[in-house]
Amino acid sequence: MCTFAILRRPGHDWPVIIGANRDEMKDRPWHAPGRHWPDRLDVLAGKDDLAGGTWLGMNDFGVVAGVLNRRGSLGPKEGYRSRGELPLEILDHADAAAAAEALAEINPNAYRPFNIVFADNRDAYWLRLAETHWGPHAEVKQIPPGISLITSSDRNDVSSARIRTYLPQFEKAEIPDPISGNWSAWQSLFASRMYDPDDGPEGAMMISTDSGFGTVSSSLIALPSPEYVDANPGTKPVYMFAAGAPVDAEYLPVVA
Repeated sequence: MCTFAILRRPGHDWPVIIGANRDEMKDRPWHAPGRHWPDRLDVLAGKDDLAGGTWLGMNDFGVVAGVLNRRGSLGPKEGYRSRGELPLEILDHADAAAAAEALAEINPNAYRPFNIVFADNRDAYWLRLAETHWGPHAEVKQIPPGISLITSSDRNDVSSARIRTYLPQFEKAEIPDPISGNWSAWQSLFASRMYDPDDGPEGAMMISTDSGFGTVSSSLIALPSPEYVDANPGTKPVYMFAAGAPVDAEYLPVVA
């Protein structure tokens, strides 16, 4: 169960702040974010070596996209396409609104259930593909201003133990400052092993299990506004990556 946090602040110099933990089987091979796809040289993303897609990435236009499995749908399944191809398809677009329009036509029978979060410095969306009484259904929704947490369930869904525990903490936490590089509050949250005893260890933000499933990497991203970039030429998005559990691995800048 991965976790994606997004803070939207329309009108701010840095209107989008993102943090994400990737939870996966620890023996599943992957590469840290890079330009891994010869036909997509404008994409900077982590690569899942098993399926060839990505869990999270950004393109040179400043579009960010990440995918999370929904509850009960971990891993590939015969007859379904890899969900990791979808962030790459989103990153083929120059802005999030164009990607949202394209994804409105997605075939809900082609993939196992997922959540996808994608954003640029103006818009942010959540694409949910979930099982319903009438079969699989896909829907694109806008993400409102403020803090949103998404795991294997819906946005800010407190039926998720992790969201129930950590949403109030993100709402109270010091907001990261991309200019000074102070991400300490969010780094501490993404490295937290705290959980409600009634929920069990899977309610923690960072997990490790005897089965080999756990938090294998973490990312922090910030997108500047066009107005801030115009006033401060050379300003680029911030993209940092921890190549391991964030309690152990250091967040380092992703080098294009």
